[in-house]
Amino acid sequence: MDFSKFHPYVYYATKYPFYRGQTSLNRYVYTSSIYIITEGKGLFRLRGDQHEVYPGMMVYMEPGQPHGWIADKDEPMTKVCCYFDWYYVDRTAVFKDETAPICYDRDLLHTEFLGDKFPFPLPEIANVSASLLNWTDLLQRSFISNEHTNERTFLRSMSAQSHFAEFIHHFLTFSLQESHIPDPRISKLLERIEVDLLSGADIVIEHYSEALGVSRGYFFDLFKRTTGLSPIQYINQFRISRAKEDLRSSNLSIMQIADKYHFSSVHYFSRMFRKYTGKSPQSFRESEI
Repeated sequence: MDFSKFHPYVYYATKYPFYRGQTSLNRYVYTSSIYIITEGKGLFRLRGDQHEVYPGMMVYMEPGQPHGWIADKDEPMTKVCCYFDWYYVDRTAVFKDETAPICYDRDLLHTEFLGDKFPFPLPEIANVSASLLNWTDLLQRSFISNEHTNERTFLRSMSAQSHFAEFIHHFLTFSLQESHIPDPRISKLLERIEVDLLSGADIVIEHYSEALGVSRGYFFDLFKRTTGLSPIQYINQFRISRAKEDLRSSNLSIMQIADKYHFSSVHYFSRMFRKYTGKSPQSFRESEI
């Protein structure tokens, strides 16, 4: 998946109470979906396997997976759920009346309209009972009806997307447990580093590892796994990237740009700039103009 187009988009999110003994037909959802059981009991079938349903059970399903639900006869379950794509898919040409279509016959499934899968494995079934209220509260803020956005629903849709971004961030942090998506501690630390760089504060790597309460060696390893760069490489690349912007679009001299991004001298700035871009600052400016 190209992460530059990665913008999770929720089409339909709602609360659904089952009736006593209700059985849902086997179905195939075109989008990804997440279900959280808030109360009651029942059974959940996924690709032929059967699972007991319990409060706090969270199910994540990739597009096109055959599944069905059976509610308990005495204590039927209730679920909060959402249907979304990892980036928007336009299905209006085929499905004019619903944004999160469901197919009940495998032979009628339009496979070309199935949403993309997430590029890393996510657990299909998890237990979130310890923080169930937090999960349901986050998802309920994203509730939105299963209809295409128009001039009447545009602002409501914007609000739902905003809240859904918070929910999906929470979901990915929980599901991936730092295996692929950047460690949230480092993400917050990057914000601090960038503020320090732009304000001219002294950059001392040990201060950042101490802020996380980890050793210098583990900090370097964690930073590299999260960003793909060492802390020094990240800091230099950030400063050079900002300098490139000013060389392209400002009237600042090379000496002023070196000073703005707190290089010790214009000669050191030129040397680092050439190392990261293959050009001197002057050559870069001339080529961009």
